[in-house]
Amino acid sequence: MNGKSSPTVTYRHILGNVPVVYNPLRVVALCDNDAFYASVERVRLGLGEDVPLAVVQWNSLIAVSHPARKYGIKRMETSVQEAKKLCPELVAVHTATYKDGDPEPAYHENPDPRTHKVSLDLYRRESKRIVDVYQELLPPGGELEKASIDECFFCLSQPVRDILVQRYPHIGRVPPDAPLGLDTPLPPPPSSTPWEGLGNLVPITTPTPPFNDTTTISATTPITNSPNKVQPTLGSSKAFENGENAAAGLEDLTWHDIALCIGAELMLEMRKAVKERLGYTTSAGIARNKVLAKLVASYKKLDQQTILRNAAIAGYWRPMPFQNIRNLGGKLGKTLSAQFEAKTVGELEHISLAEMQSNFGEESIWVWHVLRGIDHSEVSDRVATKSMLSAKNIRPAITNVSDGEGWIRVLSAELALRLSEARDITPNLWPKSLAIHIRQDSDPTKSKQCPFPYMRILSAHSISTIAFKLWKEITRHKPPQAKIHNISLSFSGLEATEIGQQSIEGFFEGTGAARKRSREHEADDMEDEYSFICSQCSKRIVLNQSVRGESEEMRANAMAALRVEHEDYHFARNLARDGSDSDEESRSRSSAKKKKKPSKDGQARGRERGLQVTSVPRPLPRSIDGRRS
Repeated sequence: MNGKSSPTVTYRHILGNVPVVYNPLRVVALCDNDAFYASVERVRLGLGEDVPLAVVQWNSLIAVSHPARKYGIKRMETSVQEAKKLCPELVAVHTATYKDGDPEPAYHENPDPRTHKVSLDLYRRESKRIVDVYQELLPPGGELEKASIDECFFCLSQPVRDILVQRYPHIGRVPPDAPLGLDTPLPPPPSSTPWEGLGNLVPITTPTPPFNDTTTISATTPITNSPNKVQPTLGSSKAFENGENAAAGLEDLTWHDIALCIGAELMLEMRKAVKERLGYTTSAGIARNKVLAKLVASYKKLDQQTILRNAAIAGYWRPMPFQNIRNLGGKLGKTLSAQFEAKTVGELEHISLAEMQSNFGEESIWVWHVLRGIDHSEVSDRVATKSMLSAKNIRPAITNVSDGEGWIRVLSAELALRLSEARDITPNLWPKSLAIHIRQDSDPTKSKQCPFPYMRILSAHSISTIAFKLWKEITRHKPPQAKIHNISLSFSGLEATEIGQQSIEGFFEGTGAARKRSREHEADDMEDEYSFICSQCSKRIVLNQSVRGESEEMRANAMAALRVEHEDYHFARNLARDGSDSDEESRSRSSAKKKKKPSKDGQARGRERGLQVTSVPRPLPRSIDGRRS
């Protein structure tokens, strides 16, 4: 491969301010939960690790445990009936589902896609528990990035360097006679490293060009001594797995090898904790960057971890089908294969950067680098999600608008549960808006949204009350025979608001920030559980006396409905501001404006709805926790 596989390590790399992604002592790991959904159900049911189990979604298998795979059962390929024939003792568990009226998902008997919606809430919760263990045990200076529901990247570079200096104090200070100061190369590393018991070691191999179909091997294919194939020059990984001393052939150890060894120790400790505390097995890959760590994590699966030394990259990487690399599969991978008539990384190695750019533009720089095992992408704690989505593919599709109301209640229940769980972790978390999306026939997805008001008690009913108004708006002009195939609800703008910054009125604000007022009027402006003050018309809207004696949850739901009802006449204006109105609605408003027809004031509207309305000065903003800004 081009470039040095093991660049010189200097004192500056240990002691200086060298960016982590360019430091030759960089250590990155990818940890993947083994057959995650199946493992979650196994743990929930209290079954042994050797029990064959599959997770079902309608008639498809979305997860298959490793014991079940031995019978030839394949995820998304084998049907439930076929799987039972291949393995009569197979435990087939359908995912939890919602049905209309369920406040939370349950394991229903024979769920039907026509009346139920799949829930992945349990898997999300268990994923978070696993990440919590990682974060607890991650040494200071380490970084964690949740890549997906069942994968996490770790940057262990800083804690590894701290341990290196502790174990080998002589590299923690620059010798007085160092000829180049901080840029002086480190002295030779120790001649042996305790690799045993830390996982699988990818063998160092020497590929024999030219590369062709006979040299194409996958990450899990054993390397054999046969003509025209890679030739091992290191003790086999099998000896290493069995705990035997595989140091023979490792006489050319580097400081990065020792860094990888320490990283493997840290990763093993975290993986063991997850298994002991939660019952889940994981597989990990440890290498010098994210791309290599992810691929080598699948070198050997099921409660395993694998170390890829710099010296082993060439032999492991060159025969790799490049479409196995993340972001090089799909359309891009097919285009590369067709353009250069290649299948493996090695077959693309001779392509110059200029030639690749001429065919694929500036974005091909990343491709050119990654084909050489170079990846400078950071491991970083990603920004928390700012949206939540609950969606349902409707089978059979519906044509009657009223048939969608049951699904809206189901989607609202899921959003309510997910937001409540998120608020248990971040109490001030709240969305700015709620949106509904529908897909009918072959038309593009349509959507409507509105501000989502803060409410003291969150419930599925309070969400569905607002969602029903959006549903009426979005289906108002639906052709009678048009079929709706998908409905989804989503929260957006999720933020953990700071005290004194996020006001209740801010969710309804249409023209700007609320006007500030003197605090001498604060007592007059206070909201309570029986009333609120509209930020746009500055009126106090009071809950009917008959509802005040009901339960706290019922009062909260009534207040949420009251807010929505009072904001009804603001609704079209809000949608227009967000660019969501139809042309017909815009023309209608324009025509009404030209006629200058007088409208009823806020008090008259309130009296028609049976509300008590009083005029008060506009209040100061109130934060979510009830304090004044």
